Amino acid sequence: MEENKDQLQPQDNQPQSDQDTNSQPVHEAAQEQFVQTPDQESGSSAFVPDQPEVEEATQSDGLAFKNRLDLTELSAAVVKIKEQLGKVIVGQEEMIDLLIVSILANGHSLIEGVPGVAKTVTAKLLAKTMQIGFSRIQFTPDLMPSDILGTSVFSMKNNEFEFKAGPIFSNIILIDEINRAPAKTQAALFEAMAERQVTIDGHEYNLDTPFLVFATQNPVEQEGTYRLPEAQLDRFLFKINVDYPNLDEEIKILEGNHARKNEDPETLIEGVLSAAAIKKYQTIIKDIIIEDNLIKYIAEIVLNTRNNANLYLGASPRASIAIMNGSKAYAALMGRDFVTPDDIKYIAKSVMRHRIILTPEREMEGFTADRAVAQILETIEIPR
Repeated sequence: MEENKDQLQPQDNQPQSDQDTNSQPVHEAAQEQFVQTPDQESGSSAFVPDQPEVEEATQSDGLAFKNRLDLTELSAAVVKIKEQLGKVIVGQEEMIDLLIVSILANGHSLIEGVPGVAKTVTAKLLAKTMQIGFSRIQFTPDLMPSDILGTSVFSMKNNEFEFKAGPIFSNIILIDEINRAPAKTQAALFEAMAERQVTIDGHEYNLDTPFLVFATQNPVEQEGTYRLPEAQLDRFLFKINVDYPNLDEEIKILEGNHARKNEDPETLIEGVLSAAAIKKYQTIIKDIIIEDNLIKYIAEIVLNTRNNANLYLGASPRASIAIMNGSKAYAALMGRDFVTPDDIKYIAKSVMRHRIILTPEREMEGFTADRAVAQILETIEIPR
């Protein structure tokens, strides 16, 4: 697929006096052009990791620049998705952004939160905005691997075994309460999540693309649940923590529920994205620009987790790749065709919180994985 890559060019209609007022050279690297936002009052520069800026065109040194990749169609699709979800979902912007990023980066997401904070509803409605296959699997303690993957059934008509595909053969798989199934059933997902295929009776069956798993779990209730193995956790691109809504959001939730009366929220959602469009956008994400110094920055962050006194287990190279791909997708979500340090810092927390293990001493002290990641990000020098 051809991509529209426009070179950085100054606008011809800029007055000459604007260019002469500042003789600072314009760097070719996108990272150097947009690294920082000067503070108007103090004159210092600072990064704001929680709110990276949306950049489609920025005026710097009297010259206007634009993206070298055409992200217009992708940005319009994201706006449409958010508009559809906004008909039902109130707040939860971070969860929605990260779920969209996971789709663009072709990665799975684990959504964790107490019951009633719209984990399942958001994932279900997000899938409904896309004109692709959708399966919902309720995990229970008696669920067997064949209930997910499918099984071979003897056909009296053909006098041979025929494979009957399970619900895993779809595009978006919503697994509700994933930690309620035993280890044997959890293991059935390993190959599907990592390699987009399943092997049954010696035969390999490729899964349709796109193939994405959204799984929910309750962090509070422990009775009747099974801890997810580390190997499975590592296959999730993100672990998204969902908090309670604030007062204003709670009021809007009540008002919206009252206004809808008996109307099914799913009937309000329209499909705005096809499978072909998703695959096209996933290809565009791979072309998002990331400078060499930012690749080194990601490697240093992950390496620090392996030598950190607070951690028993650090992140693997899969985490490094996840941070890079997630940062590319988030940059595109923000309307930019290049990655900034803020993108990396924003994505790193959701990528690593489920991949690192605290030492027993720190865990007993109430130390959290998010806090450990935050300290690591403060320790590593930000590329300039």
